[in-house]
Amino acid sequence: MSQNDPKKNANGGKNNGNWRGIVSLVCWALLLTIILSYAGTYWNSAGHQSSSVALEYSEFKNMAKQDQVAMVDFDNAEDILIITPKDGYVYTGADGVRYTKGTDKDGNAVYSYTDQSGQENTISLRLFTVQLETNDTVIAFLEENGDAKYNEDYQPPVSPLLGALISYVVPFVIIMLTFSLLMRWMAKKGGMGGMGGIGGVGKANAKVYMEKSTGVTFRDVAGQDEAKESLTEIIDFLHNPQKYTEIGAKLPKGALLVGPPGTGKTLLAKAVAGEANVPFFSISGSDFVEMFVGVGASRVRDLFKEAAKVAPCIVFIDEIDTIGKSRDNRMGGNDEREQTLNQLLAEMDGFDPTKGVILLAATNRPEVLDQALLRPGRFDRRITIDRPNLAGRIATLQVHTRNIRLAEDVNLKKVALATAGCVGADLANLVNEAALRAVRKGRKLVTQEDLLAAFELVIAGTEKKGSVLTEFEKKLVAYHEVGHAMVAYKQKNTEPVQKITIVPHTQGALGYTLLMPEEDKTELRTRDELMAKIAVSMGGRAAEEVVMHTMTNGASQDIQEATNIARNMVAMFGMSDEFGMMALASRRNQYLDGGYGMDCAQDTAAAMDKAVKEILDQCYQTAVEILDSCREDMDKVVAYLLEKETITGGEMVAIIEGRDPSTVEDAYASTDRRSPEIEPAAKKVHMISQKIEAPEEAEKQEASETPLQQPESTPAEAPQSADDDESLQ
Repeated sequence: MSQNDPKKNANGGKNNGNWRGIVSLVCWALLLTIILSYAGTYWNSAGHQSSSVALEYSEFKNMAKQDQVAMVDFDNAEDILIITPKDGYVYTGADGVRYTKGTDKDGNAVYSYTDQSGQENTISLRLFTVQLETNDTVIAFLEENGDAKYNEDYQPPVSPLLGALISYVVPFVIIMLTFSLLMRWMAKKGGMGGMGGIGGVGKANAKVYMEKSTGVTFRDVAGQDEAKESLTEIIDFLHNPQKYTEIGAKLPKGALLVGPPGTGKTLLAKAVAGEANVPFFSISGSDFVEMFVGVGASRVRDLFKEAAKVAPCIVFIDEIDTIGKSRDNRMGGNDEREQTLNQLLAEMDGFDPTKGVILLAATNRPEVLDQALLRPGRFDRRITIDRPNLAGRIATLQVHTRNIRLAEDVNLKKVALATAGCVGADLANLVNEAALRAVRKGRKLVTQEDLLAAFELVIAGTEKKGSVLTEFEKKLVAYHEVGHAMVAYKQKNTEPVQKITIVPHTQGALGYTLLMPEEDKTELRTRDELMAKIAVSMGGRAAEEVVMHTMTNGASQDIQEATNIARNMVAMFGMSDEFGMMALASRRNQYLDGGYGMDCAQDTAAAMDKAVKEILDQCYQTAVEILDSCREDMDKVVAYLLEKETITGGEMVAIIEGRDPSTVEDAYASTDRRSPEIEPAAKKVHMISQKIEAPEEAEKQEASETPLQQPESTPAEAPQSADDDESLQ
C-alpha cells in the first residue's frame, strides 16, 4: 500500500486524534488526583492545628519518666502519638498561659486556665508528638517508666506501596472512569460522537428544513426575476442531475447572493430549497465564531458532514462576511475567524459535484470577502439581488397584499410609483402599517388612502398632535415648504409635488414637502436633473431669506442632501468643469450606506470643496430667482396652507392657475402637468375670510443668468420629502 493511501492517512489521523484525547484525559485525571490528595492532607493538618498542641518528643519522654502520662494512643496513619496527661499536669503555652489538666463530670479531659481579666475558663486540648521510634520501643519505654497505658488495638503500619495505592491509584481510576462516562454521554448528547465537543460546542447549530417544510417557493418571491432565472438551473440540476453529468457538465459549487439589506436574499435561498424539494441547512456566519480557537472550524466540518449524509441538499450561510473577511492582517489577525475561513475553503474544495451539495451564501458587503473565497471553483456565481423596479414593486405588493382585504379604490401601481427605491422589506412593512391604520380607523378594508398614509408614516413618522407652534413659526415653516414646492413646480426635470404639510411629525420634521415620481425612472440621472434636485433642496432656505429675511436650522437636512449630491457630481460622476472626467473618490460600501473614500491628494480635495460650493451657490441662486419671479403665487399658496395645514400638489396648481382649490377631490393629486386635476377655472377665489398681509419684499438683487436645472438623489434612492425640518430653536 502506498504512503499516500487516503484510507491509511484517514485512519492514522483518527488514531492520532484518539490517542491525543486519551493522553489528555489521563493528564487531567492525574492532576485532579494530586490536587485532591494534597488538599485532603492540608485539611487534616489544619484540623489538627486548630485543636491540638504539638510537644517535643523529649518532653514526652520526661513526662513519662515523671509519671505524668495517663494514656498514649498510637496513630499509625499519621505516625504520631496522642498523649493524655494525668490530672494536675500543667502545660505552659507559648503565650505564657498555664493550662491545668482535669476531668469534667462526664469524664472528658479538660484544661482550665485564667484569662487576662482573672476569670477562669476551660478548653479542650489534644497533646501529641511525632513518633520517632517504633511502636515496640515506645511500648517498652512506657512499661519501664510509670504506669501509663497505651492503645491495646495496636496494628502494624501500612506498607508504603499499599498507602500509595490507596492514596493515588484508586482515586485516579475513579476519576478516569467518571470522566470517560461523562464525556461519552456529552458526546452522544451533542450528536458528535467520539471524544469531541463537550456539550456539542463544536457542533454546527444549523436549522434544518426537510423537503417542503421551508414553506417558501418562487411564488412567494417577487421583483427578482433575474435572480430567480439564475437559480433555476441549480434547481433543475437537483431534479435531473444525469442530464448534466451525461454531457460532462458540473454544477457550480456555490452561489453568492449580494445586495442591499431587505431585498430578500434569505427568502430567495429558502425558495430555492422549496422549489427543489431537498433538505435545506440554514446557519448564520456568526454561529461559527466562538471565543475558543478551533470551534468554528469544527462546526464547519460538522455542517458539511451532516449535509453529505442527506445529499442532494442546499447549505445556506447568511452574513458570510462574518467569517469570510479578507486575511490581509492589516488590522490585526483573528485566529478563530481565520481557521474557520480556512476550513470553509477546504470543505468547498472537497465537494463531490455528483452528490449535489450546493452552498448558497448571502452578504451585503462583498468587497470585504477574501479573494480565495470568490474564485471560480468555490463561489462560481455571483447573483445580485437589487432593489426592485416598478414592475418588481407592483409584484411585491401583490404578494404582500395576498392575504389583505383591499378596497376597490386601491391602485398598487400608484403605491409602487411612490415607493421608488424601496426594498421588499420596506413594502411588507408598508402594507402591514396600512392594515393597522385601517383597523384603527374602524374599517374592514384597506383603502388607497391607508397605503399612501402608511408610506408617509414610514418617511416622516406620526403627527405630533400636542405640538403647538407660534404664528411666526407656522408662517416660517409654511414659506419654507412652499419654497420647496414652487422651485420643484417651476423647473423642468423635477418630480411632481404630491403633498405639502406644516403639521409637525415625530421624526423631527415640523413639516415636509412630498415629491413623487409619475413614472418609473432608472438609476440613470442627467446633470440637469441633479442640478434641479439641488435647487429644490435649496428652495426652503431661499424662501426663508427672500420672504422672511432670516435663516433657520430647519434647512440643515436640505443642505446635507444638496451637499452630498454636489459632492458626488464632482468626485464620482465627472460633472465638474474644473476636474472633468476624473474620479476623485471610490465607493466603499455599495450596498450599505453608499459611502466612499477619497482617492486624491489633500490639495485636490480642497479644490474639490470649492467646486462643490460653486455648484451649491449656482443652484441656490436659481432657487432665489424662481421664488422672486413667483412671489405673488407663493403668498397665495402659503395663505391657503396656513388655513388647511395640509394641501395637495393639485390644490397648489389650482391656486396658481386661479381655480378654486376646494374643487380638487383627489386626496393625493400631484402637480403633474400631463393630467390636470380640474378643467373648469373659477374667475375669483376667496380662500380665507381674513386677509393675511404678506411681509415686505426684500430688495431684489441682480442675479446673473443661470440655467434652470434640476437634481436628484443618488441612484436607487427612495423618494423622500424635499424637506424634513428640524425643530426651530
